[in-house]
Amino acid sequence: MPRMTSRNDRPIFVIGCPRSGTTLLQLMLHSHPRIAVPTETRFVLAAYNARREFGDLHEAANRRALAEWIVGRKVTRFRDLGLERAAVVEEIVTAPGTLGSALEVIFRAYARRFDKPRWGDKRPGYIKHVDTLLRLWPDAQFVHLIRDARDCVASLKEMTWYRLDVHHAISTWREAIDVGRRCAARLGPTGYYELQYERLVADPVYELGRLCAFLDEDFHAAMTEPQKIAPQAVPKRMHHHARTKDFVTSGRVGSWQTRLDPAEIRLAETVLGSRLRDYGYELSGVGRPSAAELATYAKVAAHRNLAEVKAKLRDRWDRLHEFGPVAAVPLGTRATYG
Repeated sequence: MPRMTSRNDRPIFVIGCPRSGTTLLQLMLHSHPRIAVPTETRFVLAAYNARREFGDLHEAANRRALAEWIVGRKVTRFRDLGLERAAVVEEIVTAPGTLGSALEVIFRAYARRFDKPRWGDKRPGYIKHVDTLLRLWPDAQFVHLIRDARDCVASLKEMTWYRLDVHHAISTWREAIDVGRRCAARLGPTGYYELQYERLVADPVYELGRLCAFLDEDFHAAMTEPQKIAPQAVPKRMHHHARTKDFVTSGRVGSWQTRLDPAEIRLAETVLGSRLRDYGYELSGVGRPSAAELATYAKVAAHRNLAEVKAKLRDRWDRLHEFGPVAAVPLGTRATYG
């Protein structure tokens, strides 16, 4: 049964290429008096991929096993939400018997911490899992933040947790843009919204006002000062998000010019040229990369595409063997579940 919601109650998902500013946007949304968006969680996709392990969630014992699995694993980052584990487990046990409903219990509990009626989630990796999120929440709204590919690549290279090379970084941005275009065609103007990082930091009042219109929410000036909540909302261990504690600024826009070497710029502009131009990003005109570099990039892109195809085939097989629907249903709906 599709999840029915009232006006202004649709889940919000922030997506985009890693290092495109999604944490900044998450904090801006979390600064809204009606919207709660936690720091990056890791339990939605993990629970979806493991859904068959928990059996039929119409059985209360299975819902309990799922709940304890989520709240008890460090990798899910549940502890960052500041919620009481036992209370969340019991609420999931009494929730409707679908995976989406169980997960929504956690997000709604987080929103209640701040006395807010609406929730969202942010994770750049969701860009590849829009179909999954729509299975769980068919009425979800997606906000895609886009940043100059060259700045994203430069920033990814500097992250200690990013262990891939520049070819993968460039492919990641290309994939995000292509997914976004498909989402725009599929979800339309009420389900999918794009904004650009450069415009957001240059004129946050205007850009956030437009975003709020998409979300069917009133704009609030507090959204333009995310640094005020960053010390409490961003875990201290996330050193790569240290700049979120500063005022919103355009200071990092275009910094790729000094952070990438000429060979990296040539490769990025050659393989991403038309997409960059589509979003108004000017090319430097540094020339073309060598044939060897282009061949290496093509090999990496093909390998990534093949991995994506394999992942979709695995998910298709899992769908054939899962226990009933996964979509969230109204949390006010109660029935006998075992």
